[in-house]
Amino acid sequence: MHKRMLIQAATALVALQFLAVPVFAAGSGGDTNTTTQCKKGMVWDKKKKKCVAPQEGMLDDDSIYYAGHDLAMAGRYDEAIAVLSLAANKQDPRILNYLGYSHRHSGRVIVGLGYYEEALRIDPNYTLVREYLGEAHLQIGDLAGAQQQLMEIEKRTGKGSREYGMLAEQIDHFMRS
Repeated sequence: MHKRMLIQAATALVALQFLAVPVFAAGSGGDTNTTTQCKKGMVWDKKKKKCVAPQEGMLDDDSIYYAGHDLAMAGRYDEAIAVLSLAANKQDPRILNYLGYSHRHSGRVIVGLGYYEEALRIDPNYTLVREYLGEAHLQIGDLAGAQQQLMEIEKRTGKGSREYGMLAEQIDHFMRS
């Protein structure tokens, strides 16, 4: 058992440093200034109150989500993917969303689209996913797809929501360029 844990730890560290294989996905983070201050390959463990190498099963999914979110927002996309991939619940729409976000921002837009679609299959009312999905459609030149997501956000939250405003602004910018 001890040997298996060491192998998992080593695998996680290697994956964090060299992860480039696609796996099929904003909100506010938990410890934004802690995870992003950890060295590459490390995440903040709230219980231990220090940076640790992530391992499957060592962090609860909420901690994994917040660490992945914080890494993604800091532009550390491959690390975010590696951390988010450790989640026990592979169907958590929040996890899928940030997997999509991280893949999309790493240039793997089609992979990101798959994660966003899966998140919406589970929770069609998750408007943040719809905002990011609309942005992904714009990245591949699909204005109609982005406008459809904007209409879906409007149906769910109205024109006054943050997600509506952000995607509307991106669509306007896309149309002007």
